[in-house]
Amino acid sequence: MEFAATENQQMIAQTVKDFAEKHIRPNVMTWDEAQDFPVDVFKKMGDIGLMGLLVPEQYQGAGLGYFEYVTAIVEVARVCGSVGLSMAAHNSLCTGHILAFGNEEQKKKWLPKLATGQWIGAWGLTEANTGSDAMRMQCGKARWRQLDN
Repeated sequence: MEFAATENQQMIAQTVKDFAEKHIRPNVMTWDEAQDFPVDVFKKMGDIGLMGLLVPEQYQGAGLGYFEYVTAIVEVARVCGSVGLSMAAHNSLCTGHILAFGNEEQKKKWLPKLATGQWIGAWGLTEANTGSDAMRMQCGKARWRQLDN
């Protein structure tokens, strides 16, 4: 089995590296010290396909595979682990679950805005009195916060 990076993976790595150096590295300490979540950077990541890496093109995603996904996460995380982790959570925990388990109506409704970075997804796991025990969650009503700028 060959594990050498393909030409496409090398191109993706360089593109993401260039993006991270330009849009993330100059602000890492400012965001960290202010405890600021850089919504504008995530929207820019959506513009270049990083927020919908695994999402098929029919839902406005990049339609890439897991090798490309991992390549992109690694390059972002080299510059800022926090942004890399948030990008991974958006792509895997939120968008990935809709892609894997959502019906067609849900996919059409949610995936295009998530894949393009118009919306930033998350995955709720912790509640008062349950900690991070998904089986014991009691949420009665989902609350969505749309980040529009």
